[in-house]
Amino acid sequence: MTRLHVFDMDGTLMHGSAAAIEISRQLGLEREIAELERAFAARELTPARFAALAVELWRELTEEQVTAAFEGAPWMDGIRDVWAAIRARGERCAVISLSPGFFVERLLTWGADAAHGSLWPSVPFRDPVDPAGILDADAKVRIADELCAEYGLTRADCVAYGDSMSDARLFSVVPVSVAVNADHHVRDIAAYAYAGRDLREAYELVGTAG
Repeated sequence: MTRLHVFDMDGTLMHGSAAAIEISRQLGLEREIAELERAFAARELTPARFAALAVELWRELTEEQVTAAFEGAPWMDGIRDVWAAIRARGERCAVISLSPGFFVERLLTWGADAAHGSLWPSVPFRDPVDPAGILDADAKVRIADELCAEYGLTRADCVAYGDSMSDARLFSVVPVSVAVNADHHVRDIAAYAYAGRDLREAYELVGTAG
């Protein structure tokens, strides 16, 4: 059976952190991004507004700092192993995240078949954010549908992995889901739940299930 495994990034593949936090740490802006993260979690900011404010914060961001943020992030153990196992079974794996595409797409080198993030201006930022390019929870479903069409699959063939409110919509439309170090928004509706630092253990919950 061929399936598509869809992974969230922030809080799921990255343990207890997010791209915005790791990037801000490189710039010494931990306090400022923590306030934006709090407002976003409280639904006081839309994804597009969060992105617009983050771009203003990160005006001095360089490619070298993005690389340092990516390489220094607290990634879950075993990500490459899980994706290699998925592909060895003839299945597909993809990352869909609301975070900047220039960060998310780096995961392609780790073995993901596809990696989709929000469309941000190029680093260093000289242009404002285009709200139309910023993903939201509904966009995760749309992109998963597009990937299914590309791979000759349907939603019934999908497994979703996520941790928070932005994953709930996708969890609600696929038959198998894994809440990874998750909050109640997805933990309460997931088929499986995992807490820990090793993605291999989360994958084992569904890795060979039909």
